[in-house]
Amino acid sequence: MAAYDDFAALEKRGWADADTAAAYATDFARASEMAVPTLVAESAAGPGKTVLDLCCGQGIVARGLLDAGARVTGLDFSPAMLAIARENAPEAEFIEGDAMDLPFEDGFFDAVAMGFGMPHVPDPPAVIAEARRVLKPGGRFAYSVWLAAERSAFTYVFAAIGAHGAPEVTLPPGPGATDYGEEDRAFAAMTAAGFGDLRSTEVYSRWTIDDPGAPFDFFVEGTVRGAAMLRPQPEANKRAIRAAVVDKVLANHGETAPFDTPIPSVVISGTAV
Repeated sequence: MAAYDDFAALEKRGWADADTAAAYATDFARASEMAVPTLVAESAAGPGKTVLDLCCGQGIVARGLLDAGARVTGLDFSPAMLAIARENAPEAEFIEGDAMDLPFEDGFFDAVAMGFGMPHVPDPPAVIAEARRVLKPGGRFAYSVWLAAERSAFTYVFAAIGAHGAPEVTLPPGPGATDYGEEDRAFAAMTAAGFGDLRSTEVYSRWTIDDPGAPFDFFVEGTVRGAAMLRPQPEANKRAIRAAVVDKVLANHGETAPFDTPIPSVVISGTAV
């Protein structure tokens, strides 16, 4: 993990910003929340179950777990996100903590759910191992992550950065944002951590937008990885990147609003054995 220390610091610093957290919760999360029903179902959360919402963000997964009847604890490294989560899901308990070093006893939870946390941790296999440690045998772990896909707002934005971004603007080394949506990699890490009955369930998550440049705006205002690549760009480069995103949305999703713009995701799940 030492090689990814700068990435970890970027993520922690970025998500501590209240404006970034609020922008994510308002706009970007319109796609994230579409995975919540699948996360709840694949975690087997239900009445009487004690469930951990890992990397809980603004609490939309906690809200879904509570609505299913579960008793919920949420954990995140971002105080800004936790403040929003406490408003969205006041019945849950929320604590600040490290997903790679959970402050819970072995076998404490009936289920663990994690909504789009994998892109924000420097060592995803360590997080998967910790999820297994705190699960009771037979408990379910389910996590959502973005899929690498040609028709995805994620691809539109980062391809535009690659084509039009200033070469001196770079990210620190870290795991790829879609790495653990790849079934081979995900299942290998889950198996190594002690999970079986592995499943991969795709979710057609998307944004319905009136402005074809909105994906650029959502990434620059409401993410950390994207913002680190977009905010420092010279103004001419920013304009070119946004224009390329607009062109891609119009080419793939029609020329008149609203634009149904996919940012597909997948839920990976398994049973603690």
